[in-house]
Amino acid sequence: MKEIQFSIDINASKERVRATLWEDITFRDWANIIDEGTYMKGVMKEGNEIQFISSVNGYGVTSLIEKLNPNKFVLFRHSADTKESGQQGREKEWTGGAESYSLTEKNGVTTLIVKTDVPPEQEETFNVRFPRALERIKTLAENFGMT
Repeated sequence: MKEIQFSIDINASKERVRATLWEDITFRDWANIIDEGTYMKGVMKEGNEIQFISSVNGYGVTSLIEKLNPNKFVLFRHSADTKESGQQGREKEWTGGAESYSLTEKNGVTTLIVKTDVPPEQEETFNVRFPRALERIKTLAENFGMT
């Protein structure tokens, strides 16, 4: 695995960015850029397991929420690769990797920093898709609640 990092400044509060990241409708929107049809199953609470699953192919990963400081930081530790919409194990591509999201706010601008471990064969794909996903998070957060 190789750790890669991305960051973006967003003209919105940490609370709004956190909501954009993890509320179901907005999560599905931006995560779809990384892996089509991705949704999250579980409750965002430290110590809980959560699943990230693609509704398109049924592949996903089960992750432990190792650390959660609302509106500031979340660390996922990928504990199992899955298929069949999280019902069966599969080859260990992501298992053992980590993914974190950090939020810092200054003068109404929130900086989102994402660090993620990726398998070497996925690095190029993530280097293209993750920046696009962050741009989508920025757009969603900055226009939150607008009609």
